[in-house]
Amino acid sequence: MFGIYTSPMVLDTTYYNKEHKQLFDNFVGKPYTFFEAFKRRGVGSKRMIVDKVSPNLNSILNTVSDLNYANIEMRKEGILIHITKGQRNFTWAIPFYHLVFYKIDGMSIHAQGRFIHFKKSKSFDENKKFLKALIDEKIQFDERYKLPVS
Repeated sequence: MFGIYTSPMVLDTTYYNKEHKQLFDNFVGKPYTFFEAFKRRGVGSKRMIVDKVSPNLNSILNTVSDLNYANIEMRKEGILIHITKGQRNFTWAIPFYHLVFYKIDGMSIHAQGRFIHFKKSKSFDENKKFLKALIDEKIQFDERYKLPVS
């Protein structure tokens, strides 16, 4: 129906929208079933404190001095980063082939000319197992498309 969507995708997901669900499924794969998620010991992070974002994501953060929170949902072909701004929710979809991690005083996720940096805090430490599983999933994805060595 929608084909392949290749531009950066940050959508307002405060209210359920069937078209958004279809776009996310096409872009980063379908969500894991309950049994798949149970077998993997979870496919979502606990909420983490957002330290910084790229200028093109500033509009979806709280403008007052409130803390900004986000959590990560692993999908079969990528991730969804759910960001909370007051009463509104935004979701950034990142396929694995765009995804880059940096571990610098917390963790930073880069993709599509944007980034989000998570502060090193207690909530970040509680997500270490999930983040390791996410990085392992990214490595497995990259292995499928590895160029043959001559």
